[in-house]
Amino acid sequence: MQSKLSLSETVGMAVSTLRANRLRSLLTMLGIVIGNASVITLVGVGRGAQNLAEGQLSNLGANVLFVVPGNNDTRRRGVAFPRNLVLEDAKAIQKQVPSVKRVAPQITSSEVIQAGSRSTSSSISGITPDFLPVRSFEVASGRFISSQDMKSAKSVAVIGPDLRRKLFKFENPIGKVIRIKDQSFEVIGVMEPKGAVFGNNQDENAYIPLSTMVSRVKGRDPTYGISLSFISVEAKNEKSTRAAKFQITNLLRQRHKILRDDDFAVRSQKDALKIVSTITGGLTFMLAAIGGVSLIVGGIGIMNIMLVAVSERTEEIGLRKALGARSADVLIQFLVESLILASLGGVVGTTVGILAIAGVSTITPLPATISAVTVMATVSLSGGIGLFFGVVPARRAAKLDPIVALRSL
Repeated sequence: MQSKLSLSETVGMAVSTLRANRLRSLLTMLGIVIGNASVITLVGVGRGAQNLAEGQLSNLGANVLFVVPGNNDTRRRGVAFPRNLVLEDAKAIQKQVPSVKRVAPQITSSEVIQAGSRSTSSSISGITPDFLPVRSFEVASGRFISSQDMKSAKSVAVIGPDLRRKLFKFENPIGKVIRIKDQSFEVIGVMEPKGAVFGNNQDENAYIPLSTMVSRVKGRDPTYGISLSFISVEAKNEKSTRAAKFQITNLLRQRHKILRDDDFAVRSQKDALKIVSTITGGLTFMLAAIGGVSLIVGGIGIMNIMLVAVSERTEEIGLRKALGARSADVLIQFLVESLILASLGGVVGTTVGILAIAGVSTITPLPATISAVTVMATVSLSGGIGLFFGVVPARRAAKLDPIVALRSL
């Protein structure tokens, strides 16, 4: 007469069998451990990249727009940007766009800066006094560029904290002289740390009056006049950024007499966030898929070992069936063994992955992180893989004829 085994009895038998073959069980679990650790670590790194990019973009300001020369096609092709974004465009935006609060035109150039015997290559930006509030920068010491500096085209400069360390080490740079393109500039201020945006370390930049940039560093464009690298625009509030973007676009189309494709682009923080989220989301998905392949390989390893176990335990299966065990009992036992291997491997692999994420966050500037939902989903996936790949060996064990199995004794 056949009797049904309880779940606790089935689990106990499965644990006893796995403990009897400890080395095999550990090696079988290893594939799942590596797979789970890979998924957790790679997804955490992908999330960290997304968090880093979003954190950098938050420094730009929620209601700041950037008007840049060139359209999407020129940027995709990597051709030189047109130089038709001029200072008069920035003045027109300030005067004629009602949803705009401040406008900060900017000319940027990479130059060699010297201070005594020290020199370094850095980004030099010609700006106006409105740059400070528009871009939410702060001055750590000294002062920022004033309207009087602009009017007189004074040879003064404000430097970032990292640039200060490169040029002056631990000296106080206020009042000291730096040279840019063989022109002398007095350092009047040092900026507060701001961090990097898209690989550009803003703390290594130097800032001089826009009028000085034109007269002593870059010069005027013979065709367009004072060509700008881009224009930073501060909308009156976050809700008015969409209206400001629309109004700026229409104004510049009229000024540039555009009938078809724009020769400029207006970008907001939200636009940049969408692009970054798309890129980093795709990166995270790709990394998770790579880790998922490792999980599948681990599942195949479980199936392989369980098939070997069925061949080795043919006599045991035949004896159990002869003593009244049902095919379902044999099926469930092998499925439980697969599930235990996969689940334990998932827990260990998840622990390893979380430790790896903590290590990445500690050693690198990448704020790698993982959510509890992702952890639970990964562990559940491990168990599901154990069940899925354990079905074939379990079915083979359940279908064994007890008479044929007993003949091998």
